[in-house]
Amino acid sequence: MTDTYNTPPEGSPHTGRTQARDFILQATDIKKSFGGVHALKGASMTMRRGEITALIGDNGAGKSTMVRCLSGIHRPDSGTIVLDGKTVTFENPVAAIKQGIETVQQNLALVEDLTVWQNFFLGREKTHGFGPFRTLDRKLMKSTAGDLLKNLAVNVPPVTSRVRRLSGGQRQAVAIARAAGWGSKIVIMDEPTAALGVQETARVEGVINSLRDSGVAVLLISHNFDQVMRLSDHVWVMRAGMAVAERRTAETSGDELVALITGARAA
Repeated sequence: MTDTYNTPPEGSPHTGRTQARDFILQATDIKKSFGGVHALKGASMTMRRGEITALIGDNGAGKSTMVRCLSGIHRPDSGTIVLDGKTVTFENPVAAIKQGIETVQQNLALVEDLTVWQNFFLGREKTHGFGPFRTLDRKLMKSTAGDLLKNLAVNVPPVTSRVRRLSGGQRQAVAIARAAGWGSKIVIMDEPTAALGVQETARVEGVINSLRDSGVAVLLISHNFDQVMRLSDHVWVMRAGMAVAERRTAETSGDELVALITGARAA
């Protein structure tokens, strides 16, 4: 982390108990190595409630490793993660999900031969009945999946559609709505529009904004600086395994972010 972060100036969002309560997540001094490769060298970052936080940096900067530590794929070698005021550790992604962190992977992790509603409830199936006579409550799962999609997305597909028949934007909407539908505190999105056209990108960005408007904190990983400037409220810049700078989006520019990423500008 930078000296600015370690000794925040008066009025900084990092000072004072009142401001600290606005943070849904605080990751401090996270270190992670793979053999002789030090992917994270003491990186720290925060996320505020109901905001879109962008995490940017060059390839190899440590973004993916940080995200995997936050989502339970990797366990940090050291450092602390505070979620909603409580220090947490994640043994695996399921543990992170139970704590309220959902991740929309770049490959979306949807099963193409299942329907939309089946993907929503994969591994979380609802049943009714008693004891050994319980059966799947298909009606409840279909209606719940439909409501979640309608609340977040436009141009929603029928929940009985098989995923393989959906457009790229519709698949993204399904993956995002699924992640947001389980009482999530944080939704992590890795390059959510990388393979989409202009119209589908606009639709997915609308879904992301709806997610923020509903009070969910979003962590956006994107190489698209225009998208970062359009969507995010706050930006963290990573370089060489460290979070080297942070900016409020309204107070920076794409040119400054590029300079921070390359090291041409000091934090």
